[in-house]
Amino acid sequence: MHRVEHVMGFPVSLRVDDTVVPDDTVVPDEAGDAVFAWLREVDARFSPFKADSEVSRYGRGELSAGELSADLVEVLALCERYRVATGGAFDVRLPGRALDPCAVVKGWSVQRAAELLTGAGLRRFCLNAGGDVVVSGGPWRVGVRHPEIADKLCTVLDLTDAAVATSACYERGDHILDGRTGRPATGLDSLTVVAPTLTEADTVATAAFAMGAEGVDWAAAQDGCEVYAVLPGGRVLRTGGFPTAAGAAAAVA
Repeated sequence: MHRVEHVMGFPVSLRVDDTVVPDDTVVPDEAGDAVFAWLREVDARFSPFKADSEVSRYGRGELSAGELSADLVEVLALCERYRVATGGAFDVRLPGRALDPCAVVKGWSVQRAAELLTGAGLRRFCLNAGGDVVVSGGPWRVGVRHPEIADKLCTVLDLTDAAVATSACYERGDHILDGRTGRPATGLDSLTVVAPTLTEADTVATAAFAMGAEGVDWAAAQDGCEVYAVLPGGRVLRTGGFPTAAGAAAAVA
């Protein structure tokens, strides 16, 4: 099964390669329905761009902390954890801006979607949310886009039961801000993180990018994370365990 929908402002593709479903009651299409229904629910509840979302209402002070859903409490706790861990470089509550936890919500919600699939008995699939990917089974080959040349890859990964996320400015401009200064993050062209879950991969990649060049070592020190960073000028920094596919390019130039 291969299915693509536009949710949360970006394309989400789901590919399921299971040839034998262990439980006759499990139908891949129905599992896919549950995935996209969940992502649409997340968009409605947590989007800072929807005036009636839980996030927007909380940000405006219309909901107290005690009235929040367990899901939003979990998301905000993750936001605070990474704010503290980065010394404020990662911050979803910037002065003069509305509360915006999207940097956590995306990876967290897509990881939950992947867990819906495994909970339904599916064992080999690839879920790609706007370029951030979680895979089950494997190995799967996942390309990392060149930060300057849209139709070129800077490396290719072999992934099995893992997630990968890249933070950069080539798609959305200077949308990642350094919370310590309130200005666009500088010092990196792109930063890719491989982790056991997309919650970790996506949040660590964004938080490290917000830190700038110092974020590379910080990301590499996070438990279970492997890092591939492209610095201005094309220099590449890569941790020893980064799962580069055999024969893939190790540099950008």
